[in-house]
Amino acid sequence: MEIISSPMEMQNTIKDLKSDGSVIGFVPTMGFLHEGHASLIQKARETADIVVLSIFVNPTQFGPNEDYDSYPRNFEKDVQLAKQLNVDMIFHPKSEEMYPLGEGMSITVNERVQVLCGKSRPGHFAGVATVLAKLFNIICPDKIYFGLKDAQQVAIVDGLIKHFHFPIELVPCDTVREEDGLAKSSRNVRLSDDERREAPGIYRGLQEGLVAVKAGQTDPNKIEKHVLDSLKEDIKLGSIDYVDVLDYPDLNKSKTLSGRFIIACAVKYQDARLIDNIVANLNEPHTGD
Repeated sequence: MEIISSPMEMQNTIKDLKSDGSVIGFVPTMGFLHEGHASLIQKARETADIVVLSIFVNPTQFGPNEDYDSYPRNFEKDVQLAKQLNVDMIFHPKSEEMYPLGEGMSITVNERVQVLCGKSRPGHFAGVATVLAKLFNIICPDKIYFGLKDAQQVAIVDGLIKHFHFPIELVPCDTVREEDGLAKSSRNVRLSDDERREAPGIYRGLQEGLVAVKAGQTDPNKIEKHVLDSLKEDIKLGSIDYVDVLDYPDLNKSKTLSGRFIIACAVKYQDARLIDNIVANLNEPHTGD
């Protein structure tokens, strides 16, 4: 397994690999890998010839009061897991290599960002889109793998690829959960013991919304109330940031659900903000289970 930090070296290496027709699968991460990341890598391993993993904590997607400096990092452990999962290359650049001229130029995201996490994290998805565009140009992947836990991010990446004509196949992958239902996240380590015991209530709340849909409810506002009622019952240590039911992937609010949709929420604890969602389809009754 190679570890490369130079964008130019990465580009040259990929150019050589693609010259023989190899399919490049790319899993972008900020490190502190867990089973959710592992599932993405395994999917890439199954569907691509070469698996590239990036580990880069991107400063431009953190707001001024967010957790860039305290974001968990353990590069040595990440390398060991990547080796176990048969990753071919790790791209691990420094900030000055990704932003050699500073942050004077970026991509502006005007769609799919006025809802969900975009409401409380202005500029976050511009940072995500900018760093991904850079990574796409450096790694030139044929396929890119994202977990649906960050479903808004997946929707925005879908738009990024289509708007800028990147010749990349987006492969969304199901959320990986703990046995008690909590979505796997690098931020889970920052929960207190009491918060960790409470946090599975987030997913239970989302499931209550899905139960309402399967019982025939198609009014997003009424579905949201089912979720909120459940969250208020279970979540005492955290504060509910939002609960939304939207069309997916467009993330518009319709009066009535008619096809694919997302039930999403975010909860803020003292040192961690947790997001979760269920993506399902009204026309496919077993989706979201």
